[in-house]
Amino acid sequence: MNRIMGLDLGTKTLGIAISDTLGIAAHGYENFRFQEKAYQQAITHVIELCKKERINDIVIGLALNMNGTESPSSTAARKFKEELLKHLPTLHIEFMDERMSTMQATRILLEADLSRKKRKQVIDMESAVMILETYLRRRENGNQH
Repeated sequence: MNRIMGLDLGTKTLGIAISDTLGIAAHGYENFRFQEKAYQQAITHVIELCKKERINDIVIGLALNMNGTESPSSTAARKFKEELLKHLPTLHIEFMDERMSTMQATRILLEADLSRKKRKQVIDMESAVMILETYLRRRENGNQH
């Protein structure tokens, strides 16, 4: 089975998680930093990783408002997907509601007793892990969305 990449896109950071080769477990890969709203830097990085890690499937966190409507971050995520597909049209990319992923990631990092500075350095990567784990669980249960 192919490895799957989970992404948590921010305006200056991209949290990245990658599944194991069985598509069962998610592991934090990195917190990629780029210039604010310079998404092309992040797209180029993801393309390189897809080639290096042989990734064919990506799940991107979709930042929805609490009432389920789309936010400005959702628009950025959708454009990010479009740009990725222009460069790698065979990628399979889905979105995953990420409304609670940052809160869950923060709780996990607090339980691990990480300092505020360290939490800030890894929060997006941990959020990407949460997004990917949710996606993998739903896929395992036969529920794609």
